[in-house]
Amino acid sequence: MRRPTPDAERRHAAVLAAVVLLQAVAVLFFVGDAASDILRDGPGPETLFEGFIAIALSSGVVAGGWQLRRALETQRAQARALDVARGALAEVIEAQFSRWGLTPAERDVALFALKGLDVAEIAELRGAAAGTVRAQMARVYAKSGVSGRAQFAALFVEDLLG
Repeated sequence: MRRPTPDAERRHAAVLAAVVLLQAVAVLFFVGDAASDILRDGPGPETLFEGFIAIALSSGVVAGGWQLRRALETQRAQARALDVARGALAEVIEAQFSRWGLTPAERDVALFALKGLDVAEIAELRGAAAGTVRAQMARVYAKSGVSGRAQFAALFVEDLLG
């Protein structure tokens, strides 16, 4: 099952908030109307019915408020987890690069490769020849003990998930 995007989560929370607000206004209307009827005519079947509706709507306000609170807590937790994951991945990458003893040029090339850039794009960004970038990537692969880009990227995913 696909997880909702942060935008979808925000829209969901906004819709819940609007429904809760609408229900709260309806509760106030029915309670006010029932109180007015009681003061004017005394309790009757219509007043009891309006009271029942007010109680049902109040339950809806409570349930909607609870759902809204849960949605907002989930949204905040997901944002915190994403921030932690971003920071953790950066720390994992830096630690591995240090363990492998990558040179500054190799670090740059390796980071660009992890970001998904191909040899030509990396060469253009670094102002280097494609052959130079390929040689640097070969040294990065050798130092990291892998044979290609997919294995190289998988090292970091494994560390992050482990």
